[in-house]
Amino acid sequence: MYIIVIGGGKVGYYLTKTLLAENHEVLLLEKNSARADSLAEELGEVVSRGDGCEVRTLREIGMSRANVVVAVTGDDEDNLIACQLAKREFNVPRTLARVNNPRNEEIFGLLGVDGTVSSTRIIYSLIEQEVETGEVIPLTSLMRGEIEIVEADLTAHSPVVSKALKDIHLPGDSVVAAIIRDKHIVLPSGTTTLEQGDCVIVLTRPEDEATLRALLAGKPA
Repeated sequence: MYIIVIGGGKVGYYLTKTLLAENHEVLLLEKNSARADSLAEELGEVVSRGDGCEVRTLREIGMSRANVVVAVTGDDEDNLIACQLAKREFNVPRTLARVNNPRNEEIFGLLGVDGTVSSTRIIYSLIEQEVETGEVIPLTSLMRGEIEIVEADLTAHSPVVSKALKDIHLPGDSVVAAIIRDKHIVLPSGTTTLEQGDCVIVLTRPEDEATLRALLAGKPA
C-alpha cells in the first residue's frame, strides 16, 4: 500500500518506521523545515517538507494514488482538514486521524474521517477499568492488534527507578505513553525521571513485551 503519514512528531516518526519495516510504500509529510531535515537525515527520501492542509502540497506528493492517509499532528484541526482534503479532493479510500481532545472524536466521524485514535481516551479507559498490574491489553484498532499496552508498577528493585526517560533504552519501538503517579497522570518527556511507585504505561510490540517487563520490573525476560 501507499500510505501517507502527515505529522513528523514522535507518533509519525515511529509509525513511519513501523510501516517501512512492513515493506509498505510510505511518505512522511512534515511542515516544520528543521524537523523535516532532521527526519530526512535518518529516514531518507520518504520524508517530504510541506503542509498537509494545502491542496497543492498534497497533489505534489501523490495523494491521488494513496491507499491510506494517517494524520497524526499535534493539532486536531490540522488532522481533520488533512483527512477531509484526502477524502474530498483526492478520493483516498481510508483516512485515520490522531485526536488529541477525545471530545472531537464524534465530530471527526460525522465529518467523514474513517477512524480515530485518542491516546487520552485509551489512558483514561485503563484507569477506569482498574487494570490489574501486569495485564496486557491488545489494541486491535492499531496495526491489526500488533501493538499492545503494557502497564507496570515500579518497585525499589526496578532498574529504571531514578532514571530519566532519555537515559532508558526501551526495546524496539516501545514508547512510554503515560505515567500514573500518586493518582495523577504525568505526560512524559525525555527529562521525566521515573520514581518508585510509578505506574508506567507503554505502547510496544508483542515480541518486545517480555524484554520490556524485565527492564521495567526487574523480572527475568
